Amino acid sequence: MTSGVASRPRHVSDSERVWLALGAVVLLVLGLAPPLTTWARHYEFVEALQFSVFAMVVPALLTCGAPWRFLRLAGTEGTGAGRAMDRLAAGRRRHPEFVRAFIPWLLFVAAIVAWRTPAAVDGVTRHFWLLVAEAASFAVVGVVLWLELVESPPLLPRSPRPRRLAQAAFSMWAVWVLAYTEAMSNTSWYSTFHHSAGHGLGASADHQVSTIVIWLVAAAAFMPVIFWNLYFWLRNDEDPDDELFRLMKEERRRAWQVPKTLGGDPPA
Repeated sequence: MTSGVASRPRHVSDSERVWLALGAVVLLVLGLAPPLTTWARHYEFVEALQFSVFAMVVPALLTCGAPWRFLRLAGTEGTGAGRAMDRLAAGRRRHPEFVRAFIPWLLFVAAIVAWRTPAAVDGVTRHFWLLVAEAASFAVVGVVLWLELVESPPLLPRSPRPRRLAQAAFSMWAVWVLAYTEAMSNTSWYSTFHHSAGHGLGASADHQVSTIVIWLVAAAAFMPVIFWNLYFWLRNDEDPDDELFRLMKEERRRAWQVPKTLGGDPPA
């Protein structure tokens, strides 16, 4: 079997995390600013793209970017035990229960269903403050979900790789089912979009393209997590992290045994 240390996944560097966090901020600003907000009032597929970016892309990039130390929510290693994210990381290590990891998925599903209802979509396209509320709610709910799927130092996922894989797959399927339900309707659920025959994108085409947009963004967001965890799960019988921790524990045990054998005191 391949050594757990040798096959350990490459960690994202600090510079890469900075770019990921900046990408999340840029996409958030673009989603809230013209011309996207203007187009979203007229075309369903643009509003669907806006929703998909807020619900999936921004939280994923923000979590992978891990800007917690920059925001002073976490300290450098060994110096930030009293800060919010460090306390949260310690609590997650003490409570790795499945139920605690499953709740973020339920919150995410509830959020995507709530913000795709006709009243919510019509309200978002008419009132800017509702658009801000949508973005803010997904910035919280989405990040809470993604903290269960990827590393975001100092936080680590609560679940082993098979459970992370399943949680990412179920999240993607939930979005797909919602989009498929919309697509099965002969007419759009949303009354805010008006189309004139012979001018621009037709109502039916706009409706179908919006479904495709949601499907593609969900796949782009969750598929890498699914295949990444599947690859390392199938490649190793055990999680590389568990193997590394076991080796460290074994080395520490040997360091204590050697002085005792020689009649000396154990190391401090």
